[in-house]
Amino acid sequence: MSEMDTNAENSLNPVTTQTWSNGRHLVRCVKIIQETHDVKTFCFVSQTPMLLFFKPGQFVTLELLIDDEQVMRSYTMSSSPSVPYSFSITVKRVKNGQVSNWLHDNLRVDDELAVHGPIGNFNCIDFPTDKALFLSGGVGITPVMSMARWWYDTNGAVNMKFVHSAQTPKDIIFLKELELIASRIDNFELSIICERYDIGESWHGYRGFLTQALLLLIAPDVLQREVYCCGPEPYMKAVRTMLLDLGYDMSRYHEESFGETPPDAIEDAEESAEQALIADEQPSTGFAVEFVDEGMAVTVSESETIHAASAKLGIHVPKACGMGICGSCKVRLLSGEVNMEHNGGISEDEIEEGYILSCCSSPIKDVSIET
Repeated sequence: MSEMDTNAENSLNPVTTQTWSNGRHLVRCVKIIQETHDVKTFCFVSQTPMLLFFKPGQFVTLELLIDDEQVMRSYTMSSSPSVPYSFSITVKRVKNGQVSNWLHDNLRVDDELAVHGPIGNFNCIDFPTDKALFLSGGVGITPVMSMARWWYDTNGAVNMKFVHSAQTPKDIIFLKELELIASRIDNFELSIICERYDIGESWHGYRGFLTQALLLLIAPDVLQREVYCCGPEPYMKAVRTMLLDLGYDMSRYHEESFGETPPDAIEDAEESAEQALIADEQPSTGFAVEFVDEGMAVTVSESETIHAASAKLGIHVPKACGMGICGSCKVRLLSGEVNMEHNGGISEDEIEEGYILSCCSSPIKDVSIET
């Protein structure tokens, strides 16, 4: 295996992977979580090893093909960059919603799609604080949940008050996780407001709507807090009115209207999608990846990994970290050459025996693989 490029062998510092930057990226859905009766979380990983760091509160734009029409739609990420090998969006099914309904009904685990981003000015990195007030309505919880998860996971010295409004108890997104966070740290205070509760439902929290009186009851020090707000426009308008009436310094107020895709984001996404289409129409310069045990082969580009090739064929190769650290995706290279940029998940002896890590190995010649 002397010809095999094994840059960064046995090196754990720095991690030899790309870092997410704004642009077009191919991702694969790896998990779907049913959050409530009409809300699902879709979890994605990059098809090439990548540290998916973003600013908590930012969004991605999905590039979808629905009924033979290209559709771009933006969703804030509900996950935290403290879990850097994947990202998640949380989507509520909306009546007559073209994209939300398509995602709920059609997107499946192992499906691939293109995303653009991450971008967005609504985040807690550019507007740091030591006292935060999160105000969210409905599925507008997603960006502020990302911020709360970030500060919780990183042990941020931030006093957080998290106030969420939902229609009924069954509509509360992330309730169990929010309660867990509140039970584990003393700098996180959770308040849930339900508009109503149905027959047979038990609810012991606040009922009705967020009012100025209720806001002052929950956060009497609101004037000393940085406010991060997301929800339907009527909800955010009501919040702005409350804060202005209280004499709040609105330079410390930050909001994001969920469900709206900024025109600039659509324009950038369409441009990069068009460039990708032109690139796809050029003569292929890819390499053949043959899986001898399964008798199957596929052509991939030099930027795609052996693991991505297996996924395209529906061949299961175990993978845990996706970063060349854990070694669980090991396969044997029978012929050809790859560029392997691992992070210590394989030994010199294993490399000499012909093994590679499929998650961080890309072909530089036609290859045959034993799984």
